[in-house]
Formats: sequence, structure tokens, C-alpha cells
Amino acid sequence: MRTVVVGGGVIGLATAWRAAREGVSVTVIDPAPGSKASHASAGLLPAINDQLYDQPELLRLCLASRELYPSFVEELEEFAPAGFRRDGVLDAAFDEESLPILDRQLAFQKSIGVRTERLTAEECAKLQPAFAPVVGGLLSPDDGAIDPRVLDAALITAIEALGGSVVRRGATRIEDHTVVLDTGDKVPFDRLVLAAGCWTHQIEGLPAGAIPEIRPVKGQILRLRSDVPLLNVTARAISKGKSLYLAPRLDGELVVGATYEERGYDETVTAEGTGSLLRRAAEVIPEVGALRFAEITAGLRPASPDDLPVMGPTTVPDVYLASGHFRMGVQLAPVTAVAMAAYLTDTVPHAATAPFTPLRFS
Repeated sequence: MRTVVVGGGVIGLATAWRAAREGVSVTVIDPAPGSKASHASAGLLPAINDQLYDQPELLRLCLASRELYPSFVEELEEFAPAGFRRDGVLDAAFDEESLPILDRQLAFQKSIGVRTERLTAEECAKLQPAFAPVVGGLLSPDDGAIDPRVLDAALITAIEALGGSVVRRGATRIEDHTVVLDTGDKVPFDRLVLAAGCWTHQIEGLPAGAIPEIRPVKGQILRLRSDVPLLNVTARAISKGKSLYLAPRLDGELVVGATYEERGYDETVTAEGTGSLLRRAAEVIPEVGALRFAEITAGLRPASPDDLPVMGPTTVPDVYLASGHFRMGVQLAPVTAVAMAAYLTDTVPHAATAPFTPLRFS
């Protein structure tokens, strides 16, 4: 059974790797694997975000992926390091008006069984000495982050080690059970997974409406560097009701994000985006101005028509979709990969993924 996955971001690569582990013959097609949304992503793995309070089905999906992450990483690291750390996520409030946000989060996380500790200002300062004064915080000790760039590289290594292949070309059209490349060459398939993020619906050759439009949502993300990590754990800094995420890497990199911009396919890095992130970071980390500037990146998050993930069979026989993960592609990679591998091997997919098939748009 020949399976072709179009799209070499974290969702496409994770799907291909999991399918290869199940004995499926896999080919990934992408002109530059791991170079788009997941390349820009900070890789936070929090227990919840504000989108989940009134989305019970999405909450179940996120919790299922959270439960799968440790084994997902353990199996992947048979081939290469994955950049995973599970040493806690700190949510810190920097003003009184942000405390109700922590109160709501604490109650919600406890209601769904997520281990959560309320921290005083003094306890936050002890955990993150580089922070400006805070008024309180929450620690989720069983959560953390992953470096998506390391993760994508590990997935490519694992796919190739299992006999799969990665074709570094663009896919332009689907035609008679083949994928037509930008060279004119054709790659035949028995089953096809479309996982090209916000470019997925632009691939030609499928019936109108078979693939929902996946719109791009731009995000600019800043990377700074020091000789040793400035922060001890992954954090979300809440000030004036807005959250800034801060992902420290063990090598001294600090990822700061992110903007949310509805600007179509514009991937331009702007002075406004850079300045905004630097100003907000300086408000919560006084020493941030002394760090070395490493990079500012713009990525395009893939958002479906209802802003929810899309995974499973389409109305076209043998054509599957895995896209639309919006802000949570890295977070939902394990559960998506398990579900897609189940579809590709004619077994029962994870129950939490059932509400997210493309058929809901038909």
C-alpha cells in the first residue's frame, strides 16, 4: 500500500512516521520540509489555552494528545533527539487585572484533572528570578515545551530510517492516483494525505469543495540568545489581559511570541512586529535588552473555516486530509499522527478525533 503525504510540516511528518511504523510504504512530498509554520513555532505544550474553555471536543483532543506526547517522544528518540522538555509551564500575572485569568484557569485545570499549583509572587520570583515583579502565578508541573525544529529533523530521520522517502519538490496537482510535481514528474499512490497547511486547498485536480479552504494566519516570532538560559521553565506572561509566551531552550535560546495577523499569505517580517515583541518582553524580563538578537520569523498558521483541526477521509476515495490545526499543530501532532495512521491501515482511529473529519464541511 503506497501512501503519499503532501506536506512536510510537523503534521505531515508525524503522520508519515507513524504510518511507517505501522508498516505503510510512505513518501513525503515537500520542497522544503520543516520550513513553514512549525519552523516558526515556539513549541509550547501547555495543558490548556483560552480556546478550550467552551470547546469540549477540542479539549478532549488536546488532552488526548497531551497524554500521548511522552510515548510519542520516547518512540521517536529511538532515532534522534526530539527536543522535548516536561519540566513545567508557569503562567504569571504581572498586574491585578490579570489575576482573574489565573483564577479561572486554576479552577478549569483542576476540574479536568490537570495538576496545578498556585504560586505566590515570592514563589514565582524564586522560580523565574529574571522576571519583573509579578502578583501571582500558576505552575503546571507536568507540562512543558518541545523545539519544533529539532522535532521535525528527528521525524525526517525516523521516516528515512524506516524505509520512507522525502521528495523535496512541490506538489501541483492530483491526477489519476498520482501526485504531479513541479518538475512534471508523477508520484503514484494508493492513498494520499494532504497536509500542506494553508497551501493544501491550492493543490489542483480535486473536485470543488472536496478540500475546505485553509486560511493563513500570520505570526511573527522572535528569537534571542544568551550563553545560559535566562528563564528556568517555559512561561506565559499575562499583562493587561494579554499573554506573551516565552520558551527557553537549554542552549540559551529564548523564543518570544507571537503576533496574530490576518494578512493573507504575507510572510513579511516587520519592524512593527519585532518592536512589539521586544517591548512586551522587556516589560516582563528587564534583562532582555542585553540578550543577543538571533532571529525574527514569520509563519502562517493554517486555520480551517471553523478554526478547528481537520483530519480524516475526504469525499474523494483514497484521499485524506490533515490540516487546519491553527495555533496547535505541534501540540496536536501525536494524536493526529495516531489517527491518520489508523485511517491508513483501516483500523479504528482515536475516539477524540471523530468530530474533526473533513466530512463535517460536506
